[in-house]
Amino acid sequence: MTPDTPSPTAATPAVAPHDLAFLGLGVMGHPMAGHLQRHGHRVTVYNRTAAKAAAWSAEYQGCNAPTPAAAARGAQIVFACVGNDDDLRAITIGQDGAFSTMAAGSVFVDHTTASAEVARELAAVAAERGIAFIDAPVSGGNVGAIKGQLTVMCGGDAAAFERVRPVIAAYAKAVTRLGDAGAGQLAKMVNQICIAGLVQGLSEAIAFGEKAGLDMKAVLEVIGKGAAQSWQLDNRGPTMVERRFDFGFAVDWMRKDLGLVLEEGRRRGAQLPVTALVDQFYADLQSRGDGRSDTSSLVKRL
Repeated sequence: MTPDTPSPTAATPAVAPHDLAFLGLGVMGHPMAGHLQRHGHRVTVYNRTAAKAAAWSAEYQGCNAPTPAAAARGAQIVFACVGNDDDLRAITIGQDGAFSTMAAGSVFVDHTTASAEVARELAAVAAERGIAFIDAPVSGGNVGAIKGQLTVMCGGDAAAFERVRPVIAAYAKAVTRLGDAGAGQLAKMVNQICIAGLVQGLSEAIAFGEKAGLDMKAVLEVIGKGAAQSWQLDNRGPTMVERRFDFGFAVDWMRKDLGLVLEEGRRRGAQLPVTALVDQFYADLQSRGDGRSDTSSLVKRL
């Protein structure tokens, strides 16, 4: 299926104000919901820790609700960004879940990095209730969320995607539909496979260059102008040389994501030897107390 994506040079179309809900105000959800409010939408938020929802409301002059069901009532689109499959089930079909109050014709957009299996499961449940479900994991990290420059990979009904795409553009530089339910999550798995291998390669390169006595900041600047260039090299290479890891995408989160990747790989018979190895390297970092460090802390092993 041909991906559905706007031209990268196209201007973001004007969007009429919507009644929205946003469930989950972590390091990603908090700024994402804020962008929606600042774009003129009427946003009601929910967070498991109520104080975070109250703080968001004070910062953005929005509303907050005590349950997912209360937040979703009357919303045309409900967004979510939570921790894992179980969290996602809890806020959708659990007690006081959003699906219980969402009106027929509304859309649920899930930005959680979760399994493709749960995306298909919840899409089926939503369809029975006349609700559309879009799995829409993101790439770009907390900095991308703050700057409104996320990349969003979507799976689900094409018509529902077209309804939500211009709204998602409030915090995204690219929004692409890649297929039916679950396709967004599978694309995010591809993304994480690529990142795992890139960061390990960059770690080995930096460790090698340092042992060879090279000025690695100068080396990275030079090779960043050639075929070795990548986002990881440009944005994480210099901080790896400086051994700064107190920011970014945590090792704990990457291990959760790679667990999803490896499980899906086993299910489909896909061989992922490098990904499995890097996952174990991240396990080493966790055992050393580096679970909250950025994924680029792989270089510390070397």
